[in-house]
Amino acid sequence: MAEFQPFVMERMMSKWENVVDFNLSESGVHPLTLSELLAMAGQSPADLGDVLINYPQANGTVELRQTVANYYPGATADNVLITTGAAEANYLTIHTLLAPGDEAVILMPNYMQVWGIAKNLGVAVKTAHLVEERGWAPDLDELKAKVSSKTKLIAVCNPNNPTGRIMTEAEMSAIVAIAAKVGAWILADEVYAGAERETDTVTPSFYGRYDRVVAMGSMSKAYGLPGLRTGWAVGPANTLDEMWARHEYTTITTTMLSDKLTALAMSPQVRPKLLARTRKFIRDGYPILTAWAAARGNMFRVFPPQAAAIAFIRYNADINSTALMEKLRQQQSVLIVPGDHFGLDRYLRISFGLPKDYLTKGLARIDAVLATLPGH
Repeated sequence: MAEFQPFVMERMMSKWENVVDFNLSESGVHPLTLSELLAMAGQSPADLGDVLINYPQANGTVELRQTVANYYPGATADNVLITTGAAEANYLTIHTLLAPGDEAVILMPNYMQVWGIAKNLGVAVKTAHLVEERGWAPDLDELKAKVSSKTKLIAVCNPNNPTGRIMTEAEMSAIVAIAAKVGAWILADEVYAGAERETDTVTPSFYGRYDRVVAMGSMSKAYGLPGLRTGWAVGPANTLDEMWARHEYTTITTTMLSDKLTALAMSPQVRPKLLARTRKFIRDGYPILTAWAAARGNMFRVFPPQAAAIAFIRYNADINSTALMEKLRQQQSVLIVPGDHFGLDRYLRISFGLPKDYLTKGLARIDAVLATLPGH
């Protein structure tokens, strides 16, 4: 069997997120029901009765692709490829733009799927970093030093997973300039755009700033519809056509119902309602999390996320983050993401975009384990 780098975080979540009593590992907000989504559009489940359960167009229906394109400056339907989640969009991008032996630079911490896909393809992966002491700002000097004439791709996540930080316009421009100097592509994971905590302005995209950008979106995070498994890539039409050809080797297409429901959710009538709902969960849940952390003295340091329904928390205890995660799961049936999964021990990623009662009870379960740690 070939050597394989598993996607450690998703392996953990796949095994346990639907088994534990309290799942605080998810990075989106509490999902909607089908009835709730349809009600936002003035429809009912009966209105779906005439949908033909057939293959939609493999790259996404024109209606859906144009609906998505409307939210990206200068994009048309030909600049959008609909995929089975942003996970497939990332996979197709790496396998289209890179080959074994190519070089990629990834800004870390980051969603580790891109790192793992590149590793498994035989890509030479370098890392540059966000710096906690600078509020998780990207170290642009390090990035510039790591990018070489061999670099084919720079991967960023904005808003960032796991920190929730949003890049400034100046930082985005600097990254574009670094990429353009060597002709590298930018893979921009933007699935948390729309899930802002401090503003109602959607985080701007890297798309449209440079001709070698592939930007990713998804219904999973900012929209509270992970079960649709709809994602997209936005980029140059010829590049997306190459990705579409590879898409035919993977999932071929999303489902007809997912295509129809995503077009409905992204419509001008419904999308603002979904984003308002997401931001309410985030803004209601964050004070609960910070009050809980503050009540534990010097145990936690919480960086205030500017977006996303997750907080990346540094903890002060003599225990490895994966070991702590396992204690929580085994002893209290609560799941969180250890910092190890982002290459940073002594951190935890904890969800807070959840119903108040569920979040409060889940955090209380964490307390029960903290009380057993030495010195606490």
